[in-house]
Amino acid sequence: MGIGSGIALFVIGAILVFAVNIDTGGYVDLDLIGYILMGAGVVVFLISLLMMLRRRRTESVARTSVDPATGERVTRRSVRDDDPIA
Repeated sequence: MGIGSGIALFVIGAILVFAVNIDTGGYVDLDLIGYILMGAGVVVFLISLLMMLRRRRTESVARTSVDPATGERVTRRSVRDDDPIA
């Protein structure tokens, strides 16, 4: 799930709460289902937002050069991590 599905759940719940006025005979409370969907949408949205902000960013660089003493190719790799938490 992602940010879009959280928004979609919230919108569907809001439609059920505020726009649909159907009498189901007391068996199903559409307002309660709408509020549950709205709450679930907010939770999914916030969790997706937190996961996106915590996403790890790494940068890998490879440099190839020739060693002047031996004439061999030397490849040096470096990895930079932008994650301040780790």
